[in-house]
Amino acid sequence: MTEKPKVLLTRMLPAKAMELLHKYFDLHVNRENKIMSRESLKDKIRDMDGLVCLLTDKIDAAIIARALRLRVIANYAVGYDNIDLVEASKRKIPVTNTPDVLTEATADLTFGLLVAAARRIVEADHFMRAGKFDGWGPGLLLGTDIHGKILGIIGMGRIGRAVARRARGFNMRILYSDVARLPVESEEEFEGSYCPLQELLEKSDFVTIHAPLNEGTHHLLSTAEFKLMKKTAYLINVARGPIIDEQALVGALKNGDIAGCALDVYEREPDLTPELLRMPNAILVPHIGSASIEARTSMAMIVTENIIAVLVNGQRPPNAVNPQIYE
Repeated sequence: MTEKPKVLLTRMLPAKAMELLHKYFDLHVNRENKIMSRESLKDKIRDMDGLVCLLTDKIDAAIIARALRLRVIANYAVGYDNIDLVEASKRKIPVTNTPDVLTEATADLTFGLLVAAARRIVEADHFMRAGKFDGWGPGLLLGTDIHGKILGIIGMGRIGRAVARRARGFNMRILYSDVARLPVESEEEFEGSYCPLQELLEKSDFVTIHAPLNEGTHHLLSTAEFKLMKKTAYLINVARGPIIDEQALVGALKNGDIAGCALDVYEREPDLTPELLRMPNAILVPHIGSASIEARTSMAMIVTENIIAVLVNGQRPPNAVNPQIYE
């Protein structure tokens, strides 16, 4: 009987994918509902043929160097800044991601956070639960309109464009900033206008972040950028935490440089700057951008397809982010 390839999973995946993975592989699974320790990861990866990891797992050069048999790294995420791509490519190890399937779910959450921030929905919920509601009043928990306002989108990739499509339903004017301008036909799809980041910050009533994390976007928004924004503006981040200087954001909220924020990601995740917890104009959710049953299951199936392609069929995986290793 042929020995099954060994695959390490740093966390349990949805049942449909686990069933298929068990069929083809000798699985070694972290069954604890927490991030796998670095020591455990270094110990277990030594004789693995495949690795399925999460964006919370730091797969750096030291970890990759311990993997003597590793033939594929499948990241259960769209982003892959948690993996040393240079080191993996040097060792001819394909790295894969899960594009497309979480676009709509993340865009849904983005707009949900935008609406919640503008209309103070979380604050109003707490108000009700605390028994403070004693009748309607003309000044009770006043928020701000969304329809007809200006939405500034930082990073106009798949998710940014999906958010823009939703914003058109609210008759919002779209500004966007990115490393390059989109083709005219793409702009016409959501009636968006390209502009430099400074102009976007100055003009927007709401700013959403959908850019990847890299050297150019680390602390893209800090004290100087917050001071450019309208005092009535709201900031929503569903991309990567370190794109925002979190301490500077606290200062901007305290000083009234912006009206509020809604965050799904954090600079030192899972930790966050403690002052944020005490701010009623900050909505905080625990990295749930793709947290729909449909999206997470689809992500798991893509991970499974990539692992099977390499370790079972000896093929190039369909979602390799370092395809140059095959040239």
